Amino acid sequence: MRHNSNFIGFYTLLRRETFRIMRIWPQTLLPSVITVSLYFIIFGGVIGKHINDMYGMPYAQYIVPGLILMSIINNAYENVVFSFFTNKFQRNIEEIFVAPMSNHAILCGYICGGIVRGFLVGILISFLALFFTQLNIHSWFLTLLIATLTAFFLSLCGMINGIYAKKFDDLSLIPMFVLTPLTYLGGIFYSVDLLPANWQQLMYCNPIFYMVSGFRHAIFGHAEVSIIHSIVILTVGILILYNVCLWLLRKGIGVKS
Repeated sequence: MRHNSNFIGFYTLLRRETFRIMRIWPQTLLPSVITVSLYFIIFGGVIGKHINDMYGMPYAQYIVPGLILMSIINNAYENVVFSFFTNKFQRNIEEIFVAPMSNHAILCGYICGGIVRGFLVGILISFLALFFTQLNIHSWFLTLLIATLTAFFLSLCGMINGIYAKKFDDLSLIPMFVLTPLTYLGGIFYSVDLLPANWQQLMYCNPIFYMVSGFRHAIFGHAEVSIIHSIVILTVGILILYNVCLWLLRKGIGVKS
């Protein structure tokens, strides 16, 4: 009976998140498509013509994995942080916590909602990339695996931000001052091999670098670091963040007044 109520609660949260994403698609899906289109036009078309091939491929093709993953990162994070905080702000979160469902079910419902939005945007960006360059997938399994782990990781980060946020202004602090710099320093538009030795060491401390590198390996078959390193680092990070989120929910931090 307990497992059944957990599944029903999880399914209800996930369905509500999915319906919300599709209902307001001009706000949840379209902005990323427009933004990445500009990246392809400016970096892939205009600037890319003056840049030598990267690892034997045109520059426009080289940046495709990074742009897809950047969209997944931003949308997975944004979906969870805004959805959770909005429910908390409107006091709807109290109804969820008194329902006969575990904290695991609540957390997984929000996380899977972030993964769904990240995947939807990622698919749209992948189709968009075909208008600008070729996209040959080296390993579909690894591509889906890295995309899932990335969306899971950033959804957990968004959950922590949503738990601690006290007003809507708090939702933009982490994306602006932490997530955006780490994303652009994650090797989306360039190879880490082109950087000085000191900057390379700094890049290896950036978790988003391993996401981008792993995704690039999954699509092209080669990258700056081993795909195993990327998978291990993402998995360990997810386990740590998941338990942190679970602990925060159990303690009622940022939720219970």
